[in-house]
Amino acid sequence: MVAIPVIDLDDFPRQSKELVEACEKWGCFRVINHKIPESLLSELKSVAQSFFDRPEEIKSRNSGGPPGSGYMPRSSDYPIYEALGLFDIAADDVVDTFCSQLDATPQEREVFKSYANKLQELASEIGDKIEEGMGLSSGLLRGWTCQLRLNKYHFTEETVGSLGVPPHTDPGFLTVLQEDDAIGGLQFKDDSGNFVDVDPLPGSILLQLGDIAKVWSNGRFRPVLHRVACYEAATRFSVVMFVLAPPKGKPIEAPPELVESDGYRLYRPFEYQEMRNLRQSVKYRAGEALPLFAVDQATDGGAATGLSN
Repeated sequence: MVAIPVIDLDDFPRQSKELVEACEKWGCFRVINHKIPESLLSELKSVAQSFFDRPEEIKSRNSGGPPGSGYMPRSSDYPIYEALGLFDIAADDVVDTFCSQLDATPQEREVFKSYANKLQELASEIGDKIEEGMGLSSGLLRGWTCQLRLNKYHFTEETVGSLGVPPHTDPGFLTVLQEDDAIGGLQFKDDSGNFVDVDPLPGSILLQLGDIAKVWSNGRFRPVLHRVACYEAATRFSVVMFVLAPPKGKPIEAPPELVESDGYRLYRPFEYQEMRNLRQSVKYRAGEALPLFAVDQATDGGAATGLSN
């Protein structure tokens, strides 16, 4: 088990240094005092369970958006994993459409919309605090495209010892995760090459950095290689928001201040869709795409492999 950093959002600017260090050395951290009511976290979990209990024909209505959004039934590749998702949750009517597809009740719709708004507010706050801690002007992650996904793991006695999802890094900048407080299974890869358990911390929100965070930080931040393992016969739920890409047409690149202080630009500017297409076309899941965007691949050092203590 590994104890990752815990950041108190009510303790800034005193924890600015700790936040930046967590991004650089760990690529992940928990936040407390995040202003998302515990009642809303509990209600959202109940709504997610209700959505997954819908008949298959109703869940299959969840469609639209790029690959990775929409309904993902269990399959031969992912026999114990099921997901519901929606892309670009800030866009007009996207959340309403998702709720309508699943025949959400008025109360379920209200909970889901409130939760989606709170997650976006939290991501914007984290982005501002990261920039402030690095001496930059705030505004990072505001207006970025976000994808929301509900996950269900059908763990049984027969699946104990198997993986719910294989090792991967997330493609975006930031992943905002509400874990299952009762059922663990999330694992991060440490610097020794071993996967270590990350036990839930009830009431907290887990933040993970993805591939784009490494590009934006000019190589300073670490994407986290992670997976979900099955330890017990129980149903596991999680809710995740991926902060993926800046507003359309705006390239992903390191701020000039970071390039100037480092003395060189590690990665060339590119748009998120280029990385998404590359990851999907060649099945890159663990940061292998990053060196292909390097200005000088000899200076990149390859994809990040996990945590640094």
